[in-house]
Amino acid sequence: MVTADWTGVDPEWSRDIDVASTSAADEPGTLRRWHLLDNGAQLARRGLTPAGTLLCVHGNPTWSYLWRTLLAAGSDPAHPWRVVAVDQLDMGFSERTGTFRRLADRINDLGDLTAALGLDGPVVTVGHDWGGVISLGWALAHPQQLAGVVLTNTAVHQPPGSPIPPALRLALHPAVHRWGTTTSDTFLRVTHSLARPPLAEDVRSAFMAPYRGAGRRAGVGNFVADIPADASHPSFPALTRVAEGLRRLSVPALMLWGPRDPIFSDRYLKDLISRLPHAKVHRFEGAGHLVAEDRDIAAPVFDWLAERGRDSNPADAPAPVNPAPEPPMPEPSTPAPGTGLAPLWAPLTGLAAGPHAGDTAVAEMAADGSVARSLSWQELERNITALAAGLQESGVRQGSRVSLMVPPGVDLTVVLYACLRLGAVVVVADAGLGTRGLNRAVKGATPDYLIGIDKALAAASVLGWPGRRISVQDLPAARRRVLAVETSLAALARRGATLSPDPGEAPAPDSPAAVLFTSGSTGPAKGVVYTHRQLAAMRDTVAATLAIRPGARLVAGFAPFALLGPALGAVSVTPAMDVTAPRTLTARALADAAAAIDATVVFASPAALRNVLATQGRLDGAGHEVLGRVELLLSAGAPVPASLLAEVQRLLPRASLHTPYGMTEALPVTDISLEQICAAEADAAAGTVAGAGNGVCVGRPVHGARVAVIPLDADGSAPGNRPVTEAGLTGEILVSAPHVKESYDRLWLTQRESVRTAGWHRTGDVGHFDAAGRLWVEGRLAHVVTAPGAVVTPVGAEQAIERLDAVGLAAVVGVGPAGTQAVVAVVETVPPVRRAGPAAPYLAGRVRDAARQAGVSVSAVLTVPSQPTDIRHNAKIDRVRLSRWASAVLAGGRPGTP
Repeated sequence: MVTADWTGVDPEWSRDIDVASTSAADEPGTLRRWHLLDNGAQLARRGLTPAGTLLCVHGNPTWSYLWRTLLAAGSDPAHPWRVVAVDQLDMGFSERTGTFRRLADRINDLGDLTAALGLDGPVVTVGHDWGGVISLGWALAHPQQLAGVVLTNTAVHQPPGSPIPPALRLALHPAVHRWGTTTSDTFLRVTHSLARPPLAEDVRSAFMAPYRGAGRRAGVGNFVADIPADASHPSFPALTRVAEGLRRLSVPALMLWGPRDPIFSDRYLKDLISRLPHAKVHRFEGAGHLVAEDRDIAAPVFDWLAERGRDSNPADAPAPVNPAPEPPMPEPSTPAPGTGLAPLWAPLTGLAAGPHAGDTAVAEMAADGSVARSLSWQELERNITALAAGLQESGVRQGSRVSLMVPPGVDLTVVLYACLRLGAVVVVADAGLGTRGLNRAVKGATPDYLIGIDKALAAASVLGWPGRRISVQDLPAARRRVLAVETSLAALARRGATLSPDPGEAPAPDSPAAVLFTSGSTGPAKGVVYTHRQLAAMRDTVAATLAIRPGARLVAGFAPFALLGPALGAVSVTPAMDVTAPRTLTARALADAAAAIDATVVFASPAALRNVLATQGRLDGAGHEVLGRVELLLSAGAPVPASLLAEVQRLLPRASLHTPYGMTEALPVTDISLEQICAAEADAAAGTVAGAGNGVCVGRPVHGARVAVIPLDADGSAPGNRPVTEAGLTGEILVSAPHVKESYDRLWLTQRESVRTAGWHRTGDVGHFDAAGRLWVEGRLAHVVTAPGAVVTPVGAEQAIERLDAVGLAAVVGVGPAGTQAVVAVVETVPPVRRAGPAAPYLAGRVRDAARQAGVSVSAVLTVPSQPTDIRHNAKIDRVRLSRWASAVLAGGRPGTP
């Protein structure tokens, strides 16, 4: 018996067992001594009956200690599971056999052990690294006992045409292998260094404990030597049997992944998903190879076990909660959009075949104010059809993921609709995420194809983005080789034009159509999966809510609307601007784009509108005249102050000004016009409508949508699951609509949290309704300040502060421990201060007075030259970053730049 003295391990779990080996590596009748961490006896002593057994298999060079959090969770009387964490032979504290054990031997060894233990099911295997392959080998050999599989950073197949990871290549090199893995402890130390954050010293010491001395590390070296680098390796057939066997595995599966893994990158996760498409998958952004150390995996594993049990035994599922009677939710007066589905591209196809086929459909502007390129409806349809045929011949199929890294305009419109018609899943991670965010997004989505402009293809080469590469335009041969580009959209379209159209089977309405990324303003950008049905419902919702009909003429200063235009049957033009920086839209560029199509509709973010107003002095009479003919202006992406809209109204006197509220997961959710905003603010000022005020009024639900809130608790969370619409109750905003996203991409835990209220998407925004049924947004749930005896939502106070003539943008943040936070106002001054730091006394007093009128007591006021905002909209303030900065400043640190 090994004496257990390791952090996080109950000594009662440690045990040894002698097992008769049937492995080809041993003589018949050989007994092998195994060390385990096993809570079975402990559960029995407590009189607890386990729901099943977790069979946990470590990789190289860890040991059963890796699974200590699962052992602790399985010992909880609330959800008892027996957890058997093995030390593989020659590893951990198990016997050093003196033999070279290959993959097939290790799978066989595990079977010998479970037979000796008498495990008869239900068994859920849990594996990491090469322990993942071994656990899956056991799973395939024991179908009668198997109830599920859990995998963390592992691989069962080396993608063709790609070498094994550099770290493993180095460890296998004859000049390095023995010294690096056995003679020295280098391989262990390098592996431990992959933890993010770094391992605590006592944890690192526990991981090293079984491997002190070269004689204890032979198994580490042998494990590395048994990696099947190619088909000639003796263990390659065994690995192939496991890899192919997975395709027949139908039990529930869970994959928990650390994407910052230099060994098992996301390409291996993609391969596993292709073999186990029904698996629940969650990527812990920022976690690495030792994901069980980097993140809490016990909670999600046991949550999944509970769900798996309910899914397999519906009768055992808890009965639905019957909430107390409440006022009924408002129902749409007409059928919800999306129920009678027409493909997203149906209006485009219809216009191409009708009397307006020769009219302009899509255009993009040049910097000099001229039209750089344009296509008629007929040309657009013809180009889409030709490109779709070329893409299909090149291998793009239904379900293929295609990353589109092309600026809004003609090319992006053509390739987007060509991919959608083929049933390919378009991945839209725009440059507005910034280099780091874009890198995370593309690698996480693991596209099969990457279509991009030269700059994007260069980034793909430098950053190692996955996917076969296709350039937008033809490139010289040398440039193609450098960028590893196979072909171009131009070449594919030329080839496709010579092919007979092969429409194939139309994509199913509920099959994935797109992965769109959030802005990343409240954490790493998340991929949001939409089906064809949901995209069509979005189109129908926008059309019904805003009365945008075929024939409308749209200036799209925001990429999503540039792409949605053809689906609405609207003529679309992209103005000359940097789409990754909305504030680069000038009044002159807006007027030129409007003149090119005699625009009736304009979409621009608040940051873009501010710059349009700032540059309107450069407009001539013709520019004012063309903007004067605009009938509808839409602005979204961040709250839009009524004062800003009032200035815009003077520039666009005929336009109805609307500010839809929504998010990447549901666009739009509500809508309101300038006149309605003014009426709401008048109600708030007069106090004539209960609940009016304290936030941004975003109006009423759009066509086909329902909105409700989950009231906030005293700690600033929204723990309930009973949606309400009672006036004046602040809570997390929920939305239910046909155009709400399908799921978050490979973020099972995030998706699970977002739909924990059945039938609703939890937005993460907070707000309340007034007595007139209007929604007021008060900020983000993550930005709620928990001051002593009060929960403070930021937006109401921020609006009051921004009314001061010396203030541009304001942010209210909390500093200090939850429940006792000080309220701090951070303001961007007009004109801007030269250095960030404490506000001048006079300004601080005015800011405090303004916030007090909104019911908020501000403890400190800081000023910054400019607020840190998101890249995509240039409008969403990073309050989490500001809070950290303010904490440091108020603690006496140098202000620097937030």
